[in-house]
Amino acid sequence: MKYFWAVFQIAGGLCLFLYGMKIMSGGIQQAAGARMRKILTLMTGNRLLAVLTGCAVTAVIQSSSATTVMVVSFVNAGLLTLKQAIGVIMGANIGTTATAWIVSLVGFSLNLSALALPAVGAGFILGTIKWKHQALGEAVLGFGLLFLGLDFLTKSMPDFAPETFAFITKFSGQGVLSLVAGTSVGLVMTLITHSSSASTAIMLTMAHAGLLPYRMAAAMILGANIGTTIDAALAAIGTRPAAKQAALVHVLFNVIGTVWALIFFDPLLALVDFLVPGVPGGAQVSASLAMFHTVFNTVNTLLFFPFVNPFARLVSALVKKDGAKTPEVYTLEYRTASMQDTPEFNILRAEKEIRDMADLAHAMYGAFSAAFISMESGEVRQALDELKTKEEYADAMREELSRFLIECTRHHLNPVSKRKVAQLLRIIVDLEDMTDDCYSLMLILERSVRKEQVFKAKEREALAPYILQVEAFLVFVGEQLGKPLRAEHKALAAEMENNIDKARKKLRRLGRKRIEAGKNVKTELLFIDMVRRIEKLGDYCYNIVEALSYF
Repeated sequence: MKYFWAVFQIAGGLCLFLYGMKIMSGGIQQAAGARMRKILTLMTGNRLLAVLTGCAVTAVIQSSSATTVMVVSFVNAGLLTLKQAIGVIMGANIGTTATAWIVSLVGFSLNLSALALPAVGAGFILGTIKWKHQALGEAVLGFGLLFLGLDFLTKSMPDFAPETFAFITKFSGQGVLSLVAGTSVGLVMTLITHSSSASTAIMLTMAHAGLLPYRMAAAMILGANIGTTIDAALAAIGTRPAAKQAALVHVLFNVIGTVWALIFFDPLLALVDFLVPGVPGGAQVSASLAMFHTVFNTVNTLLFFPFVNPFARLVSALVKKDGAKTPEVYTLEYRTASMQDTPEFNILRAEKEIRDMADLAHAMYGAFSAAFISMESGEVRQALDELKTKEEYADAMREELSRFLIECTRHHLNPVSKRKVAQLLRIIVDLEDMTDDCYSLMLILERSVRKEQVFKAKEREALAPYILQVEAFLVFVGEQLGKPLRAEHKALAAEMENNIDKARKKLRRLGRKRIEAGKNVKTELLFIDMVRRIEKLGDYCYNIVEALSYF
């Protein structure tokens, strides 16, 4: 009965630990999500900067799984290159060791109940009151729950006698077999918990309680490094080859690192014992294991660091790209790590897709403009077929992006991100309406050519500057997406919209005068309809600029 209740207490403590990590990670993402998004988007080809970014972001959100899942998603969306992703993944493996140090330095040296309960109370109060740092309260609450769960773990482990875990410890001292067994157990534990941080905390707690030999626990930590790749692998299912390459990077990096660490296991332990004073595996065993975790991941990164380019070529050879063709069916799946929600990062991914949608609208308008200049029947017909396909693709983008952003709102978002999602949904509607009107313009042009109601040279000359005005507005909007809108840019947008309105009125008067002068009524009505639809594109552009001003 004693062991029965101890098992339930350990299970409850582990769940509380995981829940606290989830709450803390979500709170930190809400509090610092915008800053972390800027860090990710400002990354260049500098591999050192990529490593430091991955390390810092993972140390903050306490989850290498969340970081690598987002890396896979960003590569899939084209926000990161494969080489940048390699650096971030390397850094994420170093950053995830922060949890082991927190457990080692705080978990076994302080009265966790005295530390955790005030944090839970303070976090609950800060997260309940209405103020701009409400998300910080969630982070503090999660921090307290995390240590409360760790407190349950540390108090429950001593209830077990060392022989209770004989199925693990019997492999201790059997050379290579003990290392393989320990690695396998660590791998399975991490696959079950979906968190190397959680499984490492369990290993440190068991070793501190004397239930695990030092060497066995170190081998289990190596297994945890392989198990943590499961989330990136799952996130890559159904994605583009580039995302699969990023997921494969994570798997190969951790597996190859574990293989060499097992081969040089004793020298690696000797280095750790040199860095951590005291008897190896003695009272400071938790600090030794935390140091082992850090040293292994740091050395592994240093070994791979000079070979980023060959590593990228290897992965590219193993998973070949299928070309840059636009897929026939547009899909956008919301992805998150199994234990940590990542809505703040997913908003950045949605913004990239919206920029692609803006590029699609611009391309459709460009196709109309080119067909208008030529007015050749065959070219107009071909352009109409192409625009029909693109307009259907834009419809799918609107549906998928809207669903994706609504999924973001089902998770915890800070007020700024909530406002941004609302405006992004508004922008998606305007962009899709824009593609509809581009297709309608091409229909008008096709009808004009098919029914031999072709615009005269003077009419086309009058329309040409007007078409260019709207195209310039489209280019301007595309440049502003994803960036803070400055006051001078908003003023420039208002001026461009005003100029388009003036040109529309002038062209409509011109069309009516030609009707009064006895010109072909049907041709002039098509002319006026075209002027009206082109002006609507300018309205959509200005609507998008207004939405951006709320970011």
